[in-house]
Amino acid sequence: MTDHDGKIVDMHCDTISALYWKRKNGCEEHLSANSLSIDLHKMRSGGYCLQDFAVFVNMELVTDPLETALEMIDLYWQELGMCGEGLAPALSWADICKNREQGKISALLTMEEGGILKGDLANLERLYRLGVRMIGLSWNYPNELGAPNLQWDSYGTPLFTSRSGEGLTEFGLEVLREAQRLGMIVDVSHLSDGGFWDVVHHMRQPFVASHSNAQAVCGVCRNLTDEMIRALADKGGVMGVNFCEDFLCAGDERQPGMLLDAVVRHIRHIINVGGEDCCGLGSDFDGIESGQDLQTAADVEKLIRRLEQEGSSPRQIDKICRENVLRVYREILHV
Repeated sequence: MTDHDGKIVDMHCDTISALYWKRKNGCEEHLSANSLSIDLHKMRSGGYCLQDFAVFVNMELVTDPLETALEMIDLYWQELGMCGEGLAPALSWADICKNREQGKISALLTMEEGGILKGDLANLERLYRLGVRMIGLSWNYPNELGAPNLQWDSYGTPLFTSRSGEGLTEFGLEVLREAQRLGMIVDVSHLSDGGFWDVVHHMRQPFVASHSNAQAVCGVCRNLTDEMIRALADKGGVMGVNFCEDFLCAGDERQPGMLLDAVVRHIRHIINVGGEDCCGLGSDFDGIESGQDLQTAADVEKLIRRLEQEGSSPRQIDKICRENVLRVYREILHV
């Protein structure tokens, strides 16, 4: 690596979806500069190497999740074209290397919600051809692949601490096989416990939890148990620490200025359980209400300083902020 290389790789943001819905509501903003947490200027200021941009579709709000996803993908490519030389697409490991050599930030297109496929395996290859390189199998509602970990009571109230043992469907297992054939990264954030263990048992390659924290530190269902963290690490995978306060600490623990400390607590726990090779970053920017300490991509350097203050070595910080995720991408994004 050279001195001009960016320090930060972030496995998850919802910026494209946020821009899409802003445009639907008559407010046109762009990836080059906007009022959101992530744009080209903020990423440059924060020292970014690569940002994953999720195509996130809430199936409760749309009639055709695939059509909505395709519209978001069109917007993604339009916005990249407007960013000039500063932000360049990455379809392969070779693209990431080339962009780093040229001092460009890489953009990797991902999807969040397996229901986008509408139960048709051919749509996975279609999305791959359009640039999608990671698939999040679920969001907060059941789909043709399986179930989320978030469950709901009979009144429609979310049960944030109840975990689901429901596994993947046969179609979900077919998606795993096809993703591996294509060279697509599988993402288990939001997935049920049963689905997680199906991924562990059926995947030959590493997988990721792009934006999930540690359940032992904050006991919500969206976070991974210690057993899951160890299994993910044994597979060579990586989990990206999420900056959402709801997944970092309980409400009665929240104090002004606490967000960085909470992120560090999760990082420390993940490393203690799974080792220093399985922890990365997955901010969830523009899909969460950003906290006071980490409001935009430009603020992520504060986390690096806090890790230094807490005694993390330069090698550990490089792994957390960039190298662990890049190792997985180097293995999977081979074409």
